[in-house]
Amino acid sequence: MPGTAVGKKIGTMLAGCLLVLASLAGCRTPYALAPAEEPAPLHDYLIGPGDAVNILVWRNPDVSLTVAVRPDGKITTPLVEDLQASGKTSTQLARDIEQALGKYIQQPVVTVIVTGFVGPYAEQIRVIGAAARPQALPYRQGMSLMDVLIAVGGVTDFAAGNKASIIRVREGSQQQLRVRLDDLLKDGDISANVTMRPGDVLLIPESFF
Repeated sequence: MPGTAVGKKIGTMLAGCLLVLASLAGCRTPYALAPAEEPAPLHDYLIGPGDAVNILVWRNPDVSLTVAVRPDGKITTPLVEDLQASGKTSTQLARDIEQALGKYIQQPVVTVIVTGFVGPYAEQIRVIGAAARPQALPYRQGMSLMDVLIAVGGVTDFAAGNKASIIRVREGSQQQLRVRLDDLLKDGDISANVTMRPGDVLLIPESFF
């Protein structure tokens, strides 16, 4: 009968609409929630551009001094020119300086003390979007999401905090993890606090209404 055929068509159209709506609902959370409890990675501080390094050469005060790491990641000291410092630990840099000074000083003993603590660009935590003060932060051992939010002054009134995410690269692959900033900041839900990792990017979108 015609009425039955029309009813079947309407039913088919409704089923199609429901499938579309279901797919759209799934798009609201396209990435997994960041794990609340994750051990902080073991991390040796790496020197970066903008750091200051205090170089102490035992019994050789003339070549002991404090220098800044240049934007190209290198340092220049008496007897040592254009030595790569960025991306190295203080111990690694001390051994490299000893090797370079060995041409002029017999068995030099070098200690390197880092101050400033900017760190390599690849390890900085970047906060972009609707933060009060979007910026790049040096990574600290054990740094949490709450630590990052304190450093940037929290979020703006227009931030969609529970739609924020962390972009993270692990083992060569990029993943995007959802975080709950509103639950953490407004409700005091500590379970929403997550462990940050070197190189994380915290993306805070704005709410449309």
